[in-house]
Amino acid sequence: MTHGLTSAALAALLSCTAPAALFAETPADTLVVADAIDDIVSIDPHEAFEFSGVDLNNNLYDTLVELDPTKEGELVPGLAESWSVDDDGVTYRFKIRPGVTFSSGNPVTAEDAAGSLRRVVKLNKTPAFILTQFGFTPENVDQLITVEGDTMVLKTDKPYAPTFVYNCLTAGVANIVDMTTVMANEVNGDMGNEWLKANSAGTGAYVLKSYKPNEGYILEARAGHWRGDALIKNVFMRHIPEPATQRLLLEKGDIDIARGLTPTDVEGLAGNADVRIQDDVGGQLYYLAMNQKKPELANPKVLEAMRWAVDYQGMADTILKGQWGVHQAFLPKGFLGALTDTPYSLDVEKAKALLAESGVTLPLEVSLTVRNDQERMDIAQSVQNTFGQIGINLTLDVGDGSTVLGKYRARQHDITLQTWGPDYPDPHTNASTFAMNPDNSDEAGATGFLAWRTAWDPAELGPMTEAAVVEKDGEKRKAMYEEIQRKHRDTSAFVLMFQQQSQTGLRNAVQNFYTGGATDSVVYWLVTK
Repeated sequence: MTHGLTSAALAALLSCTAPAALFAETPADTLVVADAIDDIVSIDPHEAFEFSGVDLNNNLYDTLVELDPTKEGELVPGLAESWSVDDDGVTYRFKIRPGVTFSSGNPVTAEDAAGSLRRVVKLNKTPAFILTQFGFTPENVDQLITVEGDTMVLKTDKPYAPTFVYNCLTAGVANIVDMTTVMANEVNGDMGNEWLKANSAGTGAYVLKSYKPNEGYILEARAGHWRGDALIKNVFMRHIPEPATQRLLLEKGDIDIARGLTPTDVEGLAGNADVRIQDDVGGQLYYLAMNQKKPELANPKVLEAMRWAVDYQGMADTILKGQWGVHQAFLPKGFLGALTDTPYSLDVEKAKALLAESGVTLPLEVSLTVRNDQERMDIAQSVQNTFGQIGINLTLDVGDGSTVLGKYRARQHDITLQTWGPDYPDPHTNASTFAMNPDNSDEAGATGFLAWRTAWDPAELGPMTEAAVVEKDGEKRKAMYEEIQRKHRDTSAFVLMFQQQSQTGLRNAVQNFYTGGATDSVVYWLVTK
């Protein structure tokens, strides 16, 4: 009896109309994954910016520089076999690995690499800023990203820390595409954008066989991949947004991996000998932001009192069990320079004493703006309870996601509960938004700086962050971010509370499944079962 999937069986899988017998046990050559993938806007690698789309593309495409999933995010050669930066500090050279082909059979050239990065800038979709922050524009990119034989040459607008440039080039937006095939499918000057929303043109371990929005996708391994062939022939992603359904399918053996389990589902699987839970960190952070336009919230003693008035561990052990861990710095674990110590804990008496020293009139009446989501409401109510114990009365200002975000972006909140996730795997992604605010005036308009949104002037932290992003010595750069975070943790208008933890349900046979952690994306090509 063969476990191989026929094209008809694959089609049945994707339509989710397969006979029940097909799912009695997942085929030996197919990894079946359940997740909610309705966040996907586009799977064009130069437009995709949502978790599910970037995860998919990580298995279809490669970048010039890559993060090794088995080595805690270590930078390793990808489609560039080597790289260097000239003495001028702005000219980077990437020598293309010879003998690699795209799934079409076309050879990978320095022209493809240069063309791909130029395409990002010219398309100018959501994630393009990861590259345009180096000074590239649609008008100048052809002159700044060029080709010399088998080498792609990239010139930045000023000297940066080389690790900053390389880290940004590991992001999904820097995936290298088969420019010959993509441009052959161009329609009305879209540079193949519409075609790439349903097809792949990469060098990855897998090729896209089928994709249906809000239903699923099927990937097929390609033979002779430069990194070594994928160990499982097919990957089938099923869009199953309900965690309870994922759990049921995992228990029955109808899926190999469940990626959207709640703490309740995880607890329910505890006694099942056929499955296990894998814990990984993610990049998202939970934090409180105190609007510095409200004089009482700009009082340093009030801010310090608030840091001692949050039940970090209590929330992590109960309402956030297994999904979020206590984390009190703006860089997630996994990033260069991330701090892992947690000096603050719930100390009501200490917080009361600090409030008394502050000189503000008590009780202090403040609103807490929060999204109408169960987890966020639970956190908000815990904070409301402990703040109340020290003399700060919180009124919950509840709204939908866009309303709450709108108030924050307009600086109309008192305190707001928010999450933030990094945009690319370099510490500057979070340092620049939490610790920089070049213009704190209302006239600056809604900016991407979280410090601006809460009307906080980071003072010395701004220049310190600008210095860290250009520091060439890796160890010095790491130490700089550690110092910035310590000062930020103790003096800023933010209280960082939790870092995301992902809990993945796996059938016991599944091995070597990497979720990507805080800095990278999912890897299918190393999985065995």
